[in-house]
Amino acid sequence: MAKPKADFPPADAIRALADGSGRLALRVTPGARVAAVEIAEGRLLVKVRAKPTDGEANEAVLAMLAKALGVSGSRVTLLRGATSREKLVQIV
Repeated sequence: MAKPKADFPPADAIRALADGSGRLALRVTPGARVAAVEIAEGRLLVKVRAKPTDGEANEAVLAMLAKALGVSGSRVTLLRGATSREKLVQIV
């Protein structure tokens, strides 16, 4: 059985959560049953299937966020929170 495709909120809605410098705070759930990007209570929630070992979950979060925004992966970088569920990313 094929994995269901992740459903993303509109890219404009995600960008609206970023500050004037393009920094975006988000909460991550690694090892989730289903990968998803959601906006709840004015925050961006990213759920990834990857486990938080050797940075796999961080890579999955950045790749999923880039896909949701419709930009290349090199335009999304992790600024803070490499070992935390609360992360700060830069969108260029």
